Amino acid sequence: MELSFSPEEQRFRAEVRAWIADAVPEDLATVARGSGRFSHAQVMQWHKILHTKGWAAPHWPKQFGGPGFSPAERFIFQEEVELSGMPHLSPFGLVMVGPLIQRFGSDAQRERYLPKILAGEEIWCQGYSEPNAGSDLASLRCSAEDKGDHFLVNGQKTWTTYAQYADWIFCLVRTSSEGKKQAGISFLLIDMKSEGLEAKPMLTLGHSPAFCDTYFTNVKVPKENLLGPLDGGWTLAKALLGHERNLVGSPGIVERWLRLAKDIAQAQDRGDGTSVYDDPHWRQRFVDIELRLRGLKMANYRALAEVQKGRHPGAESSILKIVGTELIQTAGELCMEVMGHDSLAWHPEPGIVPDNESGVGPTFCYDRAATIYAGSNEIQRNIIAKHILQLPS
Repeated sequence: MELSFSPEEQRFRAEVRAWIADAVPEDLATVARGSGRFSHAQVMQWHKILHTKGWAAPHWPKQFGGPGFSPAERFIFQEEVELSGMPHLSPFGLVMVGPLIQRFGSDAQRERYLPKILAGEEIWCQGYSEPNAGSDLASLRCSAEDKGDHFLVNGQKTWTTYAQYADWIFCLVRTSSEGKKQAGISFLLIDMKSEGLEAKPMLTLGHSPAFCDTYFTNVKVPKENLLGPLDGGWTLAKALLGHERNLVGSPGIVERWLRLAKDIAQAQDRGDGTSVYDDPHWRQRFVDIELRLRGLKMANYRALAEVQKGRHPGAESSILKIVGTELIQTAGELCMEVMGHDSLAWHPEPGIVPDNESGVGPTFCYDRAATIYAGSNEIQRNIIAKHILQLPS
């Protein structure tokens, strides 16, 4: 198994790194050097810059407007963007529903939705979880009643990330109560401006309105907004979760946390001419995470090598999800500990702590969710036990 990048791939990495350094405007670079907390408008600004270059959707094939990157190029591109400090683009259109529309949509649906997703002209959110249907998603109760030329949707979705900014929401809805609960679910594309649809943001511990409760009261949805077959939404749901899990547990995010922890430690004078970074205790903490990070990178490279051979990692992706998200949390905790009393200012006003520390607390809080979203790590361990270790259910 070849786990090193070819000379051509190394040149591609250099090209991406040089382009990012030249293309990022100063206002975005300032945020990356400081808090690292980008507003929705700034994320969309970065989206437009990438779209102009043709790199907004590195995983999309050329026939749908993507750059046609190889698996290795996609991996390199994502890693370099994360190392630069630039934000992830909103994934719900580009990474989740976009590929599903490419695979399961009609020609009319592809022509209607894909160009606007690619250009950042329409923003999407995800309507999966409900108050009583989270990890057991198949228990969802939000219903879509067939009214002839349209569906009538009623119910509630929760944890709807950034629904307040979205133009569209893709939803799993119950269209039948016959047979297995997975068999009566359909996949709808719903205009957020529809009458009877309301998104109410909630403030997270990370001090951001990242999540919403979304309510549907007699919302009319045209029949042409059904993606895939009626009552066949569970197949689409599983395919989408596979795309979502590719987003989490990235080595690039861990590496940025580790770099930041080192920068903070080196800037703290212990009063004897040495910094916190020189302390053997802290050096050992850095080394421990560095070694775990190298292991995570190697696991990602192995998965990448399998993809390049035309194989799908399958249940092995659950291992990457568990290890990656737990390491993200561990690296964030290290940053908080290195900051000392500064870490008590979870949401500091400007000037209270150094600029590069100002986003640590809120991001640390937000990253508590990393082991929950995209399928909780407990569920991932069940997948590993069943499909890799062949243990009984």
